[in-house]
Amino acid sequence: MQILGKGADQIAAASGRGSSEKAAAGRMAVSTFAVRVAGAGLAFLSQIVLARLLGAHDYGIYSVAWTFVIVLGVMACGGFSTSASRFIPQYRQAEDLNGLRGFLTASRQVAFLIGVGTAALAIAGVYLFSAEIAPTYVEPLVIVFLALPFFAFGLVQDGIARSHDWPSLAMLPTYIWRPLAILFLLVAVSVTGMPTTATTAAMVAVAATSLVAAYQYFHLRARLPRKVPKGPARVDLKTWLTISLPMLMVEGFLQLLTSADVIMVSFFQSPDEVAVYFAASRTLALVHFVYFAVRAASAHRFSSYKHNEDRDGLAAYTRQATLWTFWPSLGAGLALLLVAPLLLRLFGSGFEDGYPLIALLMIGVLARASVGPADALLSMTGHQTSCAGIYAATFVVNVVLNLIFIPLMGLAGAAIATSCAIFFEATALAMTARRKLHVTTFVLPLMLAGRRRSDAP
Repeated sequence: MQILGKGADQIAAASGRGSSEKAAAGRMAVSTFAVRVAGAGLAFLSQIVLARLLGAHDYGIYSVAWTFVIVLGVMACGGFSTSASRFIPQYRQAEDLNGLRGFLTASRQVAFLIGVGTAALAIAGVYLFSAEIAPTYVEPLVIVFLALPFFAFGLVQDGIARSHDWPSLAMLPTYIWRPLAILFLLVAVSVTGMPTTATTAAMVAVAATSLVAAYQYFHLRARLPRKVPKGPARVDLKTWLTISLPMLMVEGFLQLLTSADVIMVSFFQSPDEVAVYFAASRTLALVHFVYFAVRAASAHRFSSYKHNEDRDGLAAYTRQATLWTFWPSLGAGLALLLVAPLLLRLFGSGFEDGYPLIALLMIGVLARASVGPADALLSMTGHQTSCAGIYAATFVVNVVLNLIFIPLMGLAGAAIATSCAIFFEATALAMTARRKLHVTTFVLPLMLAGRRRSDAP
């Protein structure tokens, strides 16, 4: 964490900004990293408890249902969760309070309405294709989709809080309070003697998601007037959607890449095997959180460098962001490989079979970490369409490889397919950033360049 804070201060100084900006950069990086560390640990603990309470069969069903919510929820926010990191700094720098007020209100309203529509379509789809869906999945899916409006609403609020350098309000609700609420409510249900099934877990997830979204809303409502006084608002919905939709494609395809393997495994394997795969992927999240933490802390800073036309600052910050991502990921990955067998046994009998999956999936995680938050760099500097195209191509590669490898190799095939797809993604992102922005994001040349500078007389 000291490295993150020190690096953020150095980059802010290099860009010629004041002490307040340096402090904000350091606080945001360190706070985001700290919350993601705690969130990764809590998420892992909550998954262990869920697996124990539900049993492997119902845990596998619930895992698939909640994965659908995550994927559709990212789509339902309309891209505003990401574009907030672009529009809010832009409006603040231009002192365009009318546009800022309009964005803050309309973005959340649009996300909630899209979430309602997405939930209605998803539930209708479950009933329409119920003959093709395993009966044990139908009820949990229908119930858990009710969380979609609140999930999408919360994602946009995350983006708004991040863009104001409020990391606790941005990260704690999603990564701490919601898992805690799900855990607490499900344990409470178990204590009362009610059956803990996938359907019960789905109900609990809906309640926790709505409560946390409301908590975040009221806190934003109290804080925002200090930054944005009340006044007239301008709604430029067409402009916002034009920018946000390509970002939505980036976020949507990124989430699909992260979650598609779990969904596709459920097409070919039993819920018990899905549970093993999901447990392995959740254990790996103890490493993957580094990438998402740096990405969350960096997005709006890339936007600021772009709008200030500070190319040297952008290149320097990109270098630091990549190093912040790769080295902690590598260290955490090596440590995880040592203790993973013990961690998997905590889920219950049979879950230790997921150890080879962790090793295979680790290849993809480190490949993504080796180019840092290159996708956020492209999205925040006006190249969101190129980034969306890369993720679309990567998603196609992922699906095709999963369709080939899962029937041949089972769970290992899904892990291999996912890692291969992420390796393709990382290569394409690094090449595009180099071509579009003349910025190097791959860790190896950045390390060599840093060594040459340190060796220079």
